[in-house]
Amino acid sequence: MGRPYRIRDIALQAGLSETTVDRVLNGRAGVSIRAQRQVEQAIHDLDRQQSQIRLGGRTFVIDLVMQAPERFSAAVRAALEAELAGLRPAMIRARFDLTETAAPVELVSALDRLRRRGSHGVLLKAPDVPEVVEAVDRLVSAGIPVITLVTDLPGSQRLAYVGIDNRAAGATAAYLISQWLGSSSGDVLVTLSRGSFRGEEEREMGFRAALRRIAPDRALVEINETDGLDSTMHGLAIAALQGDPAIRAAYSIGGGNRAIVGAFARLGRECRVFVAHDLDADNVQLLRDGSVSVVLHHDLGQDMRRACQAIMQAHRVLPGAPHSLPSNIQVVTPYNLPGGLPDL
Repeated sequence: MGRPYRIRDIALQAGLSETTVDRVLNGRAGVSIRAQRQVEQAIHDLDRQQSQIRLGGRTFVIDLVMQAPERFSAAVRAALEAELAGLRPAMIRARFDLTETAAPVELVSALDRLRRRGSHGVLLKAPDVPEVVEAVDRLVSAGIPVITLVTDLPGSQRLAYVGIDNRAAGATAAYLISQWLGSSSGDVLVTLSRGSFRGEEEREMGFRAALRRIAPDRALVEINETDGLDSTMHGLAIAALQGDPAIRAAYSIGGGNRAIVGAFARLGRECRVFVAHDLDADNVQLLRDGSVSVVLHHDLGQDMRRACQAIMQAHRVLPGAPHSLPSNIQVVTPYNLPGGLPDL
């Protein structure tokens, strides 16, 4: 495997002892397959963050822990890595624990491992359930600051929340759909990944409250517990459309949008307006080809920068105290896509 970095750097990135890393790099016996994979992943991460390795000064190692579809966690990871080289005054390196589906006990185990092995801060997207809240509180009690991303854990001791005002985002979606449909009839399909994500729950609450004011007679049909995955969403979307022939619009709170678009197409049904969240690779393509009408987006790079700055504030290398600051909601159409998006 070679030794492209110092054993100390690899061990810190992998969360292993220097002795274990040395054994892996030199092909010695007595190491597990898991440890070998951790070292391989650590070297891969260091390759992606080489600019941080070359810089001197105080180094913080932070952990991004997310339960989200791969398309979104990949976008968040890319945004974080793009911000690392420009952060000052400390140097920040990132480790990653990203999963599409996880039981609360698995997330708790991941957070407790970080508490035991150490971290300078955790950026967390996780469901708002008591077990996870308690694990966050244990991290904070151990001196590890936690910043929640996209979806909040307001009952925990997290230091700050970074992301959009989810109630305002839901209300914005209700306004757009109402304007698009006008006085024409039609029900709205509303989809979530999991109700235990506080951010999704708040989007739905904002959507319902605004729609009651704007169009009180328009009915909603909800799909939940999909994890935002196309494989889970497909059959549920078809069943919902078959169960309500009046559905003419969709508000996707939690993803699985290719499956939703495919369900409308399979049944030969028109979706007059489709509002989605986040400019991940799927939504960019769906927006470009006209399958999605509008995407409610927030600048992930700015969110990552604010989250890292909050961690540096917690460690007193930046002035001020960490605080929550909602991101701006961007209404993105095929005609105002931000620059720098991939050509798909």
